[in-house]
Amino acid sequence: MNTQSTPSPQFYLTAPASCPYLPHEMERKVFTHLVGPRAAEMNDILTQGGFRRSQNIAYRPACESCRACVSVRILAQEFEPTRSMKRVLTANSDIIATEFPAQPSSEQYSLFRRYLDYRHQQGGMSDMTVLDYAIMVEDTHVNTRIIEYRRREEGSGLEQRPKGELLAAALTDVMSDGLSMVYSYFNPDLDARSLGTFMILDHIKRTKALGLPHVYLGYWVKGSRKMDYKTRFQPQEHLTPRGWERFDPATDGDKDSLR
Repeated sequence: MNTQSTPSPQFYLTAPASCPYLPHEMERKVFTHLVGPRAAEMNDILTQGGFRRSQNIAYRPACESCRACVSVRILAQEFEPTRSMKRVLTANSDIIATEFPAQPSSEQYSLFRRYLDYRHQQGGMSDMTVLDYAIMVEDTHVNTRIIEYRRREEGSGLEQRPKGELLAAALTDVMSDGLSMVYSYFNPDLDARSLGTFMILDHIKRTKALGLPHVYLGYWVKGSRKMDYKTRFQPQEHLTPRGWERFDPATDGDKDSLR
């Protein structure tokens, strides 16, 4: 029996399942495990190749008859906010964003549960328990952080964990060429704040400060209204069969805003 360790990851294919974004379509995914001393390196390579991370799994669509899922990354160093985005920044100027190691809390789960119950009642994550949430946050072999967004409280100062209501949170991978937003959620009752947009703007700011080029947003699915917000953050690149190419929003029409 050959006991030599395999230097390359092993890839697997899921069985067909109903697509969560496009009706009447079926999805399949190719995936591999992100474990061991090379996990961070592999996460970088695979993310740059169109994969996404979920816990210790890297996956990408491998659908037989559909190519609607397109990997998107923002060119952070060239990005300038639009007037509407500047209004979002002003509306959330009372928020303190603090970065922590990838450790879950009951406060995070309470907000996460509230977000799912309001936004994704029929989604694949709708029945996640507190243990499922803890695994989602902690089960990582790469450089993962969780960023908490809190309303600034009078006299909270700059202590290690600021006081104030938790309004939003983002689970984020720090990679060699930028930040990858793995999952984010927010208080669904605060539509006027556009917290989803605000978190992306904050990640662009953080990426600029690190001197890195990209913010990875995952997949844009043309024809899925819930994904249309991603093309508002320009300039950006889409992964095509020819590699990463700059996307021209003028060829795709107006996009809905993210709330």
